[in-house]
Amino acid sequence: MRWGTQPRWARWVAVVYVVGFLEGTGVHAYDAIVGGVHAFRGWTVPDQVLAQSLLLFDPLAVAWTVLARPAGPVLGAAVMAADLAANWGENWDGIVRHPLDYVGVVGITPMTLFGLFVLATAFPLYRSFSAAERAPLRIPR
Repeated sequence: MRWGTQPRWARWVAVVYVVGFLEGTGVHAYDAIVGGVHAFRGWTVPDQVLAQSLLLFDPLAVAWTVLARPAGPVLGAAVMAADLAANWGENWDGIVRHPLDYVGVVGITPMTLFGLFVLATAFPLYRSFSAAERAPLRIPR
């Protein structure tokens, strides 16, 4: 079993990934239900497309992480890098004018913290998942 060979730190990192990307899936689903394809109307078209596509990529990152596939952390890092760039770029004027409006338990602050966590842990988690994938299957006696 893949998870049986994973070190404890990798299991905890994977749990954080799953929780974070599931939360992101929920937010993007809510945005799509409430705002439809125009949920991010004031954003540039590439950022709108990205925001809508995260409804697919967030759960895919969850699935690959749950399956301990090396592609999970790679996709997670790519998603968070793009998502952070889009959110910071689209909100930059407001952040500069009223920075305290963007500090809180929801919004860009926790998203940034989660993104930094994913970017910092993606390569070690990728290596751990890759090692488990190459390891020979052990059959209990």
